[in-house]
Amino acid sequence: MSDERFIYDLSDGDASMKTLLGGKGAGVAEMHKVGVPVPDAFTVTTTACVETMNNNGEWPAGLADQIAEALARLEERTGRILGGSEKPLLVSVRSGAVFSMPGMMDTILNLGMSDASVEALATEFNNERFAWDCYRRFIQMYGEVVEGVPAHAYEDALSGLKHARGVENDTDLTAADLKELVSSFKEISNDHLGGEWTSDPREQLNRAVNAVFRSWQNPRAEVYRRANNIPASLGTAVNIMQMVFGNRGDTSATGVCFTRNPSTGERALYGEFLVNAQGEDVVAGIRTPRPLEEMQEILPEAYQQLVDTMHKMENHYKDMQDMEFTIEDGHLFLLQTRNGKRTAAAALKVASDLVDEGIISKEEALLRIEPGQLDQLLHPAIDPAHGRTPIAQGLPASPGAAVGGVVFDADTAAERGGKGEPVVLVRFETTPDDIHGVIAAQGILTAHGGMTSHAAVVARGMGKPCVAGAAGIRIDPVARTLTIGDRVIAEGETITLDGSEGKVYGEALELIPPQINDDFTRLVEWADGVRRLGVRANADNFDDATKARELGAEGIGLCRTEHMFMAADRLPAVRKMILAESPDQRSAALAEILPMQQVDFEGIFTAMKGLPVTVRLLDPPLHEFLPNLVEQSLLVQRLEFERADADVLAEARQTLAQVKKLHELNPMLGTRGCRLAMLYPEIPDMQARAIIRAALAVLDREGETVGVEIMIPLVALSQELETQRDIVVAAVEDELARAGRTLDYTVGTMIELPRAALIADRIAEHADFFSFGTNDLTQTAIGISRDDAENGFLTSYVMDHVLERNPFESIDVDGVGQLVAMGVERGRATKPKLKTGVCGEHGGDPDSITFFNSVGLDYVSCSPFRVPIARFAAAKAVLQGE
Repeated sequence: MSDERFIYDLSDGDASMKTLLGGKGAGVAEMHKVGVPVPDAFTVTTTACVETMNNNGEWPAGLADQIAEALARLEERTGRILGGSEKPLLVSVRSGAVFSMPGMMDTILNLGMSDASVEALATEFNNERFAWDCYRRFIQMYGEVVEGVPAHAYEDALSGLKHARGVENDTDLTAADLKELVSSFKEISNDHLGGEWTSDPREQLNRAVNAVFRSWQNPRAEVYRRANNIPASLGTAVNIMQMVFGNRGDTSATGVCFTRNPSTGERALYGEFLVNAQGEDVVAGIRTPRPLEEMQEILPEAYQQLVDTMHKMENHYKDMQDMEFTIEDGHLFLLQTRNGKRTAAAALKVASDLVDEGIISKEEALLRIEPGQLDQLLHPAIDPAHGRTPIAQGLPASPGAAVGGVVFDADTAAERGGKGEPVVLVRFETTPDDIHGVIAAQGILTAHGGMTSHAAVVARGMGKPCVAGAAGIRIDPVARTLTIGDRVIAEGETITLDGSEGKVYGEALELIPPQINDDFTRLVEWADGVRRLGVRANADNFDDATKARELGAEGIGLCRTEHMFMAADRLPAVRKMILAESPDQRSAALAEILPMQQVDFEGIFTAMKGLPVTVRLLDPPLHEFLPNLVEQSLLVQRLEFERADADVLAEARQTLAQVKKLHELNPMLGTRGCRLAMLYPEIPDMQARAIIRAALAVLDREGETVGVEIMIPLVALSQELETQRDIVVAAVEDELARAGRTLDYTVGTMIELPRAALIADRIAEHADFFSFGTNDLTQTAIGISRDDAENGFLTSYVMDHVLERNPFESIDVDGVGQLVAMGVERGRATKPKLKTGVCGEHGGDPDSITFFNSVGLDYVSCSPFRVPIARFAAAKAVLQGE
């Protein structure tokens, strides 16, 4: 027998043992400790579950004996025997994860019911109907959960009997009816098992415990854990608790209550109950529950005891509680208490109110907020009362909700959206060329792409909902239809996207507006008083910069200049610049581009005046700006076939030749970033001049300008940065000399390649700041293409726990994170006061922010709508690190 302890009696535990006893077991033990009435119980630890999972379902040595011994102690304390023919003990067998996973795992009630105990129970309580009701419930729940009998088999028999008796509710069935139902249920179970099922209650108990262990790994629990970042390695505890009966008649009841409203956070009675029922009746919706207030008239003494207990438990835990209760013949028992799940709006109000009530400090209030949940408040959302079933599921790439008519190309989206028509742009995947359609659309749906795909990144930056990688959808661009299963949706038909959940609905659903309120503003201000990290935004235009500042951004950490060239009136000039065959041609094209750049920079600098702005110089994979090679080849063939004008044909052929010359098999690792600037130094020269001219213009017009930070992208060699810095500084100083002005500015680089992190000490010799581009750093460090991986093996890796998290959603601490830490350390070894930040999408991920805070970055930068989330997360990182 193993010496390891797998069982704790009720009196052995308390709230501090949550990791070992699970939330439910620790909660019941704590309630018992403070004098709240709870049924007697013992708990099988999470360790037992983990060891069972790690041993292919075999229990660890000693577990069965420890359960038998704990059961004997429970029988001695209660004066009852499990399944006995006199004063029988009945127990519930319930899961209890460390983190609340409501409804995800399995429960068995009334275990211990048998042909012997049913008669004893009926005699003891002088209630034959009650006893047979418990028996039929046990057979059904045990059969479904433990033996795998299809649920419909029992439901069909129950519905058939009610129909035959002409009754609507289960409670209308008599004791004789329930005896007949028990007989039918036994036959159903035996037919399914191919023989007699065990009637030994001790064997049933062991099998029930094992079934709860197994339910930790069922599909719905797996999905819930992935969605809530709960490690699969934690396992679940199992709680064996003496049954108390809410179905003993009209003086008995069961229900659920919250100490505050979980939707609004208001301090008001909130809950439901059912008379003469057991807990699953409330949860399963078999009967319509009644508002908790009505209990005051029906069971006044139990009601008052419940209200007093609710206040007692909230004051004890210093948080809103979600409680399950049973009233047996007028006596109240609490079955569970836990910190209640709540909406983001409710979370903010509860935290704020608890501070005002003197129950918690401001710091404790901030720790109660889950930063990622705040997305709910920053975007329109689907009314939670909609009750509709989604027709497709993809990745929740950008939060919020959108309703609009389906369109299949960017031009149509721009045309219809420009007229005020709400549209949803549906594409196989988006490209930078689609930007005008993305801007005009209410939301974006793609069949391909991941959480950090082009569509996702752009949508988040604009605060637009996006569902990406919805692999089950089929787009026919010729027929202009979207097919999902058997449903064919024509262009113009209305759909609804839920970018927070990754769901698609085939109709228009009611939306509720963003819920930024005084509680939100108040707690964000508290967070600002605690956090160490600065929080900036990634923004490429005046509107995004304005929104970012409104949401509390302290500057721009990434302004991507290539995003300014996607408009139809600008792309030709950019193409001329890239396809130029001589310096003169290139200079002519750049002369067209410079005033365009200056105008854009002026808008951004005006929105951000008084704050720092980091402008990244041109970093395009060339293919994003060039005609498609295949399409250009087909154009030449068509012009040849049509005997087109000689000059037109010659120009098309020349363009094709240049495209072929510049064509790259892997453009993301090709001529982009500083490599393009090394080949064509005229480009960084032009951009630096545009930046300085814009900064001076804003200074003259507004009386102040931004802190200019010019960033060189994709540096791998210190010589690259040295060369590019010289070009930029020369251009800037020339512009300032021409204007007879002075202006502070800095020149830094983006660390987005592993080699740059490895030689950060040498790169720092030529850099005033580092900004870690963790999107590309993740791709180059792990060696994966994010879009391909997220639509391929990466999803399987996460589901199979090869990876706990998608490394493009949350920083790979052990790999990519170490490159960031190394880059900071080595850079500051050269320049102790080197400013460092991060501008990848990880800058808005709360877990990643915790890591960035720990390695000493100065700021994070994220999409505008994630700025408040980053502010909260940065404060929480400080508080959790203390």
